[in-house]
Amino acid sequence: MQTTLTRSPALGPLLARGALLSPFKRPRPDADYPRTRLELPGVRIDLTRLAAYERVCGFPTGDDSLPVTYPHVLGFPLAMRLMSGRDFPLPLLGLVHTSIEITRHTALTATGEYELAVYVDELAPHRRGTEAGVVTSVRSGGQVVWESRSTYLARHRTDGRQAAPPVKDIQKHVQKDAQEERKPLPALDEWRLADDIGRRYGAASGDRNPIHLHPLTARLFGFPRAIAHGMWTVARCLAAHGTPQAVLLRAEFKAPVLLPGTVTYAAEGGRFELRGGGDRVHLAGEVYPLAS
Repeated sequence: MQTTLTRSPALGPLLARGALLSPFKRPRPDADYPRTRLELPGVRIDLTRLAAYERVCGFPTGDDSLPVTYPHVLGFPLAMRLMSGRDFPLPLLGLVHTSIEITRHTALTATGEYELAVYVDELAPHRRGTEAGVVTSVRSGGQVVWESRSTYLARHRTDGRQAAPPVKDIQKHVQKDAQEERKPLPALDEWRLADDIGRRYGAASGDRNPIHLHPLTARLFGFPRAIAHGMWTVARCLAAHGTPQAVLLRAEFKAPVLLPGTVTYAAEGGRFELRGGGDRVHLAGEVYPLAS
């Protein structure tokens, strides 16, 4: 089913609805999930908000090209509308963003007009619970110019087994042994993160999840301090790493980044990492140029 929206949903009421419904959700991988495809045409970029996003993530400001991660911000309210609904089987509270894959077919301009589409493509068993896949696409002139797939994990008791991952488009471009042991990447920089990074990113992106905003609200969800947004960590790394115009990238969010804190940015070739103390890996990602 396709539903066309006339404006981007407000995130505050969606977060509140998702929080109220969460205690009544009973997640399981064989549950039904919404088949609705949400579309939003005529999307224009708020340049003031974009500049705030670029500053907090470390991208150059004043450039007409959108950062490779910014379309995720545009599509996030649509994804939240789906994930906060009664027919979405996973509880929004405690839902963990575990990975993202992005394909940018060509550079997107800050002055362009776009059409967004978001839908849930599957539920899958995970050794720690149930994982949902959420797909976002951006069209310009009738052509898909950017697309992504995020996975979100709801933790619950399982038998510890995990289904074999589906064949992804990335396998057409990359031949990789999933069990390959890799050496740590060389450290390139150390970043000291202020305690307001979550609030600044939340203001720029609209994602004001309480776990990112203040130690007191983060403690309600089991964190000793506020944690950085996963999408801020990948955006900050890509701002340092750089990306081609046509690019395929993937990132896995492995451990939360506590705020304030100090992290190490490491990279070599197409790979990048964000590490904490004791070489704990918070984020691991890869960037692959595509033929344009």
